[in-house]
Amino acid sequence: MMDFSQRLQQLAANPDALTRIGRGLEREALRIAPQGKLSSAYHPAGLGSALTNKWVTTDYAESLLEFITPVSRDIGDLLSQLSDIHQFTYTQLGDEKLWPMSMPCFVGSEDDIVLAQYGSSNSGQMKTLYRQGLKNRYGSMMQVISGVHFNFSFPDEFWEQLFGEQSQAERQASVSDAYFGLIRNYYRFGWLIPYLFGASPALCGSFIKESTDTQQEFKKTGCGTYFLPNATALRLSDLGYTNNAQSVLKIGFNSIEQYVDGLQKAIRTPSAEFADIGVKVDGEYRQLNSNVLQIENELYAPIRPKRVARDGEKPSEALSRGGVEYIEVRSLDVNPFSPIGITEQQVRFLDLFLTWAVLTPSAVMDDAELECWRDNWNRVVVDGRNPDLMLKIGCNGERLSVQAWGQRVFAELEEVAIAMDKAAGNDSYQQTCRELLEWINNPELTLSAQMLKLIEAQEGIGNVGASLAQQHAEQLQQRSYAFYSQQEFEQEAAASIEKQKAIEESDTQSLDAFLSDYFADLK
Repeated sequence: MMDFSQRLQQLAANPDALTRIGRGLEREALRIAPQGKLSSAYHPAGLGSALTNKWVTTDYAESLLEFITPVSRDIGDLLSQLSDIHQFTYTQLGDEKLWPMSMPCFVGSEDDIVLAQYGSSNSGQMKTLYRQGLKNRYGSMMQVISGVHFNFSFPDEFWEQLFGEQSQAERQASVSDAYFGLIRNYYRFGWLIPYLFGASPALCGSFIKESTDTQQEFKKTGCGTYFLPNATALRLSDLGYTNNAQSVLKIGFNSIEQYVDGLQKAIRTPSAEFADIGVKVDGEYRQLNSNVLQIENELYAPIRPKRVARDGEKPSEALSRGGVEYIEVRSLDVNPFSPIGITEQQVRFLDLFLTWAVLTPSAVMDDAELECWRDNWNRVVVDGRNPDLMLKIGCNGERLSVQAWGQRVFAELEEVAIAMDKAAGNDSYQQTCRELLEWINNPELTLSAQMLKLIEAQEGIGNVGASLAQQHAEQLQQRSYAFYSQQEFEQEAAASIEKQKAIEESDTQSLDAFLSDYFADLK
């Protein structure tokens, strides 16, 4: 078996293997009213239908926007697309702004969070009912935490260089195995992402009120803001976007078959706790079903293997049919210092890290080892900037500091950067490596450290959020479109409304019959 450097050398023979990476972004952002509180207004009509608009939709709540780019092979185009979507959105927001952080702004109570609405079609109602189930299971506060999801795929040229000539079936199996190797390495070393880019070391006291089971001893700063001195990404902690009810699930990442089997078992596993909620009570749905997962997307994970699904196809069915097509990185906090929630530096780091992770040998991983690596993640998200923090090396009792381990990884990331820069004819990736290695050696340069300084200086998360939201709004309103046009956005908004109407008019089943058919294979 070839080692990391040999694989990289093999790839570098074809520049297209390293320059034609596919990337897509999904950024979530809460709308806030002028006083800095959660917006109570419905999804702006000028943004079209949240069910069918390809660029702008909603996530859990009416106030939680989600911006989606298409797949791009150019980083400049990718960021221009996301910027344009933000810019158009601001033309429809009136006096509202976008909250610039992952952890929510002040929320008075769960009842202030209105579930996202998608119209009267069966598919639209099912999306809202799924969210009703999430509310009844976990509460709404956790669901309005925002993040940035990074969709990533290697080009055909990458696999051709790595595997040579293969039949279609052989190539599909090889690619899926390689992506699952990447995923295992992501669990081993992906704590670097919250260390570098975690930006949620603090949260609003209104969020703490709803999280009564926290074991953390928070410190308090002005205006009801709570923080942990060395935290990086509380969004990823047990306070944030996690689901302890899913701890009973043992979903492995050693093969596509193991993963799909685990996922399909999960949506069939009954939950006594969720059965107590009831499914349909007095004619009203409280959740889609009472299993551990209502649908596969309810599985919370920092990374997911994905394939674009056909109409009516579940995610696991798509994977079984065609293998892994791309991966979705889900552990990025919203970058509060960027008007679009992410920067070019972050995209380039992810390119480097994910390429390194797929080229680095990746042994199979049992449940016990996976828990050891998850423990490292937990340590980093709550105490990652502690200079004395030591991380486990697997489950063998050995430990290494964040800095020592980070330096080892960056030495190999530098090799990837050199190869990528040679293929592209510049030094952008090496520059990213140099900048972020300084962050490894000096935790005070990380996003979480920068945020905590601001929060303490401006006496609270509310003041910082309002100030950054204003700056971002001004930046976006002053720029010119770089990829799309105002007309294209307006046309898509109008077309999306017509698409929603057509879907609603084509429904012939009752909602009960539609859901019965959808979940027929669970019976």
